[in-house]
Amino acid sequence: MMNNNIILFDDDVWEDLLPITFTRPIADIRVGILTIKEKWELHLKGRGSYITQDYLSDKFPIRISNDNYVINSRLLPNKKVVELISSLELNEAFLIDDMLVAARMNKTQFDSLVSNDDIKELNGINLSKHNQHLEFISRPHHIFQRNGEEIKKDYKLLTSGKTSQPIPEGTLTVNPQEIFIEAGAKVTFATLNASKGPIYIGRDAEIMEGSNIRGPFALCESSYVKMGAKIYGDTTIGPHCKVGGEVGNSVFIGYSNKGHDGYLGNAVIGEWCNLGADTNSSNLKNNYADVRVWNYRSKRFETTESQFCGLIMGDHSKSGINTMFNTGTVVGVGSNVYGSGFPRTFIPSYAWGGASGYITHRINKMLEVAELVMTRRSVTLDPKDRIILEHIFHTTALSRNWEK
Repeated sequence: MMNNNIILFDDDVWEDLLPITFTRPIADIRVGILTIKEKWELHLKGRGSYITQDYLSDKFPIRISNDNYVINSRLLPNKKVVELISSLELNEAFLIDDMLVAARMNKTQFDSLVSNDDIKELNGINLSKHNQHLEFISRPHHIFQRNGEEIKKDYKLLTSGKTSQPIPEGTLTVNPQEIFIEAGAKVTFATLNASKGPIYIGRDAEIMEGSNIRGPFALCESSYVKMGAKIYGDTTIGPHCKVGGEVGNSVFIGYSNKGHDGYLGNAVIGEWCNLGADTNSSNLKNNYADVRVWNYRSKRFETTESQFCGLIMGDHSKSGINTMFNTGTVVGVGSNVYGSGFPRTFIPSYAWGGASGYITHRINKMLEVAELVMTRRSVTLDPKDRIILEHIFHTTALSRNWEK
């Protein structure tokens, strides 16, 4: 029974998660096998909705009941956190200092909180002593950094009490008890090594012949791993994707393609993206220094505090054949990157060009391409999606002065 009403709210850190959050609330980010909303729905046996940016709210509306679990969208669930939140009484909240982590409230209390933005009305319990149990995502690179552990947690959640489809003959496996194949999935003469973590193959997905895959790995519904691919651990291929070549520690949120050879590592790829043949992304600097990436809120490059970070790409962006992305490159929404040489490491939304310079990608042309791409997957470009993409264009592309 899915009885509990769950409201996942975006805080100010939503801006730090751009460009991934340009087109979605934080809770709609996939990390592990599931999106954050899907995780909470399964853990709390409920239905989730969103408090997010105004321009996203038509596509991602809020649903309020007389009994609501209100949870910070950036919080990743685990057993201890779920137990803590499930124990909340009405008009009770968990806080860290003055930051709301989660609360349970009726409609009147919720309306009062939203209108007054005052958590003092709630019976606040400081969770600072429980920090070791709390894990948030606050930057795009946290998505791939947390992905391996999230795959392991989601794997247990999704497969508990279920029986895998049999592993097909001709499949070479290591630690096969940690491999789960959903109904309709196909595996043909592939190597599946689950010695370092589980391998999850979703409904109607396919792993083609000659592919070598190491866990933790998730291939979501109706996605394909193409022939001869080399996929390293901590990688998630979201639903309706096609991926080939060499990939490691990367997350494809969904509906995106990397269909050919080329390397992608320590990366996050949004929806409706396409990486052209032999697109390669560096994930390690030659001097082994920590990678710095563009932050939209501070409008400057900030350290990831990690030596490894590849490509962060927003929805509906694409790269041409033989494109080379430097370490820690951030690409916005609706951009088209092509040409020889390394383009700059921050490419704003609706950019058209490459290392030699950019012009603004016209919104009508970008929407035409988006509609064609989505139609190929039997998906319609919804008017709500058009409004979102037009909003991003008018608030970003038309305000810049970097063209040359």
